[in-house]
Amino acid sequence: MDALSMIATAAGLGWASGVRLYAVLFFLGLLQHAGVYTLPPDLQVLAHPAVIGVSGLLFLLEFLADKVPGVDTLWDAVHTFIRIPAGGVLAAAAVA
Repeated sequence: MDALSMIATAAGLGWASGVRLYAVLFFLGLLQHAGVYTLPPDLQVLAHPAVIGVSGLLFLLEFLADKVPGVDTLWDAVHTFIRIPAGGVLAAAAVA
């Protein structure tokens, strides 16, 4: 992967994970597992079936929590502190 592709991947992952972290993890793992997209070596762990399963479950929970006003506020309050560092880790792993 050339430098421009790595930077673009890192920027995209950092931004998207700040919006929907578990969706990013789930779909990246699924695309790598299906052979549609090749992830950088440090991110290929996302294609492990256990990671795909857990991130898919958390994506579903996030989707459902988004529909209930009180739960949505609590979910966003907690995950604000999770999404930002996770986006940084994904971006760093994309260029490593």
